[in-house]
Amino acid sequence: TVCPFRNLISFLSDLVYEQQYAVALFNSVRFEIEGGGGTQSQLLHRKDPLAGCTIFSGSLFQYLEENRKWRNRFVFVPKDYTINLYESKAAHERGLHPKLTINCAGYKALTSMEEYMELINKSLPGVKAKVGSNPFIKCATGFPLILWHPYARHHYFCVMTEKEQKKWHAVLQDCVRDSNNGLPENCTVKTPAFTDAVRLHRQARGQYGTWDMMCGTPPQILANLVMETLHPDIRNMIVPRLKGKMQQRQKNWMLISDAVYKQVLTQTTGQYEALVEACEAQRGPLDARLRTDMDQIITSKEHVSSKIRALVLPKAEQILRTNIQPYINSILEALMDPTSRGFAEVRDVFFREMVEISKNSLNGGGKEKMGENMERLSMLAFHPVKMQSCYEKVEELNLEGLQQRFDVSSPSVFISRAQILMREQMDNAVYTFEQLLNQSLEAQGDSDMCKLTQRCQDRVLKKYDYDSSTVRKKFFREALLQIIIPYMLQQLAPSCSPELPRFKELIFEDFSRFLLIENMFEEVVLQSVSKDIMMAVKEAAVQRRHNLYRDSIILTNSDPNLHLLGENPQVDWATKFGGDEPEGSVSSADEGRGFGRRRKQVVSMIQLDGVPLPYESCLEVPGVELIPEEDAESKEEENEEDQLGKAEDLSPKSPDSVNEIRDLINPVVEVAVPVSKEQSEVTNKTEATTGSISVEDGVEEGVTHVTTVVETVPKGSLGEKTSPQAILQQLLASKKQEVDKEEAAIQNAIEELEIAVQEDESEQITEISAAESDNESSPPLVTDSSSREDSGFQSPTSEGPVDSEPQPITNVQTGREC
Repeated sequence: TVCPFRNLISFLSDLVYEQQYAVALFNSVRFEIEGGGGTQSQLLHRKDPLAGCTIFSGSLFQYLEENRKWRNRFVFVPKDYTINLYESKAAHERGLHPKLTINCAGYKALTSMEEYMELINKSLPGVKAKVGSNPFIKCATGFPLILWHPYARHHYFCVMTEKEQKKWHAVLQDCVRDSNNGLPENCTVKTPAFTDAVRLHRQARGQYGTWDMMCGTPPQILANLVMETLHPDIRNMIVPRLKGKMQQRQKNWMLISDAVYKQVLTQTTGQYEALVEACEAQRGPLDARLRTDMDQIITSKEHVSSKIRALVLPKAEQILRTNIQPYINSILEALMDPTSRGFAEVRDVFFREMVEISKNSLNGGGKEKMGENMERLSMLAFHPVKMQSCYEKVEELNLEGLQQRFDVSSPSVFISRAQILMREQMDNAVYTFEQLLNQSLEAQGDSDMCKLTQRCQDRVLKKYDYDSSTVRKKFFREALLQIIIPYMLQQLAPSCSPELPRFKELIFEDFSRFLLIENMFEEVVLQSVSKDIMMAVKEAAVQRRHNLYRDSIILTNSDPNLHLLGENPQVDWATKFGGDEPEGSVSSADEGRGFGRRRKQVVSMIQLDGVPLPYESCLEVPGVELIPEEDAESKEEENEEDQLGKAEDLSPKSPDSVNEIRDLINPVVEVAVPVSKEQSEVTNKTEATTGSISVEDGVEEGVTHVTTVVETVPKGSLGEKTSPQAILQQLLASKKQEVDKEEAAIQNAIEELEIAVQEDESEQITEISAAESDNESSPPLVTDSSSREDSGFQSPTSEGPVDSEPQPITNVQTGREC
């Protein structure tokens, strides 16, 4: 395994990356000198959208493979979208290190065991499970959440309700989406150098199409590149030697794969950092040489490119006419329909939020309410639940029938890119609206808030339509190039590759680091097909159903002073309308330590009516401002569901508490045994033992511990077995008696107090009357949790003692801790 790994890394670093770094530096300096660029954006861009914010925090159950148990974990998702799991919420608030940190790059978020089993069977051919069978875990509830990776460790979670599952799934998908987008676009040298190096390396191995595992940071991408070749070899070598049952072999193989991936990732991280450091050290001299000889380098490049064009262009045009032009419109149509629907949904979601703000203004919500609405709006683009409807539109993208012809592994590459662009456009629209509204308020005051809001909204929507059209057209062109260029390179390689080395003689040795024949060959191929792609996108813009602007429509001077607002700091609406420091603000010291106690939280989870939260699920972090994603309609649906509760009681339900889950995982069997006179000295105790017992369904279960509880029972009662229902009724009756006694004691105390008050009435009339008025004005305390308003969170005072650690419950039958 070590030899292929070293060969791959050395090939990538020594022969590809350093060369591509010099080429990328040349292109960056040339662009800086010559200038140029795309169409000017109409919307403003926020520099740091998630400054002082967190994405989500809540609790769920995690499956621990080492002891095969489900444990409650507090999950905290910071603005970098990593998943941090803590022992408890108190451990997070004390600043302790998380039990586990998950970088979601390359993962898939699943919500069913069927999907998971299908992926497991594909990744391990020859060791397949039966349909409907679980690999080696039993989900504690009917609502699983699984993070699957082709090489790394899998993570298993579950929640109590379907509504929680949907929201958690949206959060996990957003973590995966953001982590996959790990190459920063503002690095104009390192990023293109790395992507071109990876692409050329794969093409040298005959792999020209798109690649799903081009996700994450550069070390992660390199690790995926190594595992792409290494993983099948290890699997063919090790899997036949695995012993045991099918589930055990699957588990062992995943552990082996994870161990290998960690070793590879460690090596690639060190290799990449050393390589980048060496290239950055040479950047200064290379940059100076480029600026001195730029004109000569450009002239030399144009001369060599003309020679390559004469060789390649006739063959490229033939392939273009016969194998590509008939399919360009089909590819473009498959891309445009779902993408345009997604961007239209972004516009609708933004418009609906504007309508809600206008309604609150008309209904006299006040400044504080307006501040809350604006704080909620500012994080709209990063709210995965609210944006889910937009993302789902793009997920309908399907290239079926074209994938095999053009060697496209799956449309996931284009779906992820479109979703990232949609999120950026939503945040640009929100940020522009905030700045325009703040400018109007400072100039005209807040006397007519609804009119100002409507005016700013119309301006933003117009700018969004233009920017949305520009972004989509650029996305379509890039997607077509990603699909067509690799296909053309693959078709031209057999006839053109042998002829390319002779062109190296035309390049001066001083310029050979900046001018590579392989790159110029690809540029010639790209130029040959760009005209057809541009024409196809331009014709599509004429169709009104896609809502695209024509290229002749340019709004460059529609709002010349708007860009000046982009230099202003982000508006703090809580302070502007409330006058106090917002609870969600975070100091630089807190941000550095990672405390999420005072940060604004983007996503909140809603507590269902009547559903307890025994494991701190979705509780509010004290002092955190959140965005509730539920509206009045969803609450009405919940009330309708509650009315159908009686009918649902007859059907099997998922467990509603931690204890029920524990009872399902480790059932407890109680056996009443009469004690003879010889055994009268038996006492309460727990003994370790080995053996088995047959339960009701005839299955043999292992016994590890036996707990003995001695009770004094009257004669003749041993044969009378008390049912669980009778025991429950007795407990309820005793509980009722205790409550009655407490109420009677309280009533007696009240009567005595009234008598005492009547005796002193003549002496303390003024004081008594004042005290009575105070008592009458004070509202009654609400202690019933069911009377709380369904705001999505329990108040910090009603959370219970979060600092106490959960105590394990010992199973009487199996002796395992739950």
